Amino acid sequence: RDIGVTGVQTCALPIYLSTLRELPWQTASALVICDYARADGSWVAEAPRSVLRRQLDRLTGRGWSAACASELEFFLFQQSYEAAFAAGYRDLQPSSDYRIDYHLMQPTRDEALMRAIRNGLTGADVPVESSKGEWSRGQHEVNFRHTEPLAMADRHTLFKQGVKEIAAAHGKSVSFMAKLAPSEAGNSCHIHMSLWEKGRSLFAPAARAARGRGRGGDARDSTGSPVFRQFLGGLMKYLPELCLFSAPTINSYKRYQPGSWAPTRMAWAHDNRTTGFRIVGEGSSLRIENRMPGADANPYLAFAAMLAAGLAGVEEGLDCGPAYVGNAYRDPALRRLPSSLSEAADLFEGSVLAREAFGPEVVAFYVRH
Repeated sequence: RDIGVTGVQTCALPIYLSTLRELPWQTASALVICDYARADGSWVAEAPRSVLRRQLDRLTGRGWSAACASELEFFLFQQSYEAAFAAGYRDLQPSSDYRIDYHLMQPTRDEALMRAIRNGLTGADVPVESSKGEWSRGQHEVNFRHTEPLAMADRHTLFKQGVKEIAAAHGKSVSFMAKLAPSEAGNSCHIHMSLWEKGRSLFAPAARAARGRGRGGDARDSTGSPVFRQFLGGLMKYLPELCLFSAPTINSYKRYQPGSWAPTRMAWAHDNRTTGFRIVGEGSSLRIENRMPGADANPYLAFAAMLAAGLAGVEEGLDCGPAYVGNAYRDPALRRLPSSLSEAADLFEGSVLAREAFGPEVVAFYVRH
C-alpha cells in the first residue's frame, strides 16, 4: 500500500511501497521511491516525477500508454573517487588505452565490474538487457528492458546511483558527463519510445487505417502509421525549444558537435547516426530512438519532453516528412539544436507549448534553475 510521511509543514512525501526493492550491492539495504506533494495532497508541479505524471495523464486520457527504454553511456576510470578528487579530476586513467567499440578483449578485462553492475541492478529490479564497450577509451554502454515511462525513469535514476556505488566498491570511478573531453565521444542517453492502445502498437503500419488524425503519411515515405508520423513530426518541430529538458547543463551543449555521434540538427532516418532521430524495429516493435539527450539528462524531464512534443504533433496533425538521406551535420537547411544552455533556456521560456504542456510555474522554475 502507499503511505505518506509529512516532512515539513508545507510538504509531504507520498511513499510508494510498490517501488520497494532490495539493493544487492549494499548490506541489508532497500530503497523506496517517493513523490513530492504539498500538505493538502496536491503534487508539487515542479518536481520531475510530477512533470512526467502530467504527460502520462494526457496519454491515459486518450486511452493510450507508452513504452520506452533508456540507453546510458559512461566512462570508467582506474582511479577511485578519492584519488580522482585528490588529483583535481585531471589525468584520469580510462579503463582501456584504446577505443573499445565492439571490441572483445577490453570489455572482458572490465567484466568483473560490469558483471557486478548487471547482476546488482537486475537484482534491484532494473532489468539489464545488454552491455558493451563503446567508442571512446574506457567508455561503456548499458541497455535496459523497456517498460512504461515512470517505471523506466525510476530504474534509470537508480541505475546511475548504483553504478557509482558499485564502481566505488571496486576501487574505480565513473562519469556520466555529457562531454568529458573534446577528443572523445560524448556520453549519450538515447531514448526509445512507442505508443500503445489496448496491447496494440499505434506506431505499427497495420494501425494506419485505424488511427490517425490530420494529413497522415508523406506520399514519398510510408514508414509507420499516421500516429507514428504525427508523433515524430511533433518531436522534430518542438524538441529544440524543449531542449532544456534533454540537455540541462553547460556541459550538455559541448556534446552537440558535428561528426561526434551526437545530433546537431533535426532530421530522421532508419540507420543514419548523423540525424537526431533513428527509426528502429518493424511491425509492433517499430519505435523512435531520440538521440538528443546526454547521460546527464534527468529521465523524468526528458521523457516528459518527448511525450509533450509528440502529442502536440498528433493534436496538430503534423507529418515527419520523408526519411533524410545524406550527412545531416553538413546540411544548413535543417533546423539545428540550441548551441548553449543560455539559448536553450531562452527558447524554453518563450515556448508556448512548454507553458501549455507543463504549466507556467514549471517553466519559470526550470529557467531560473
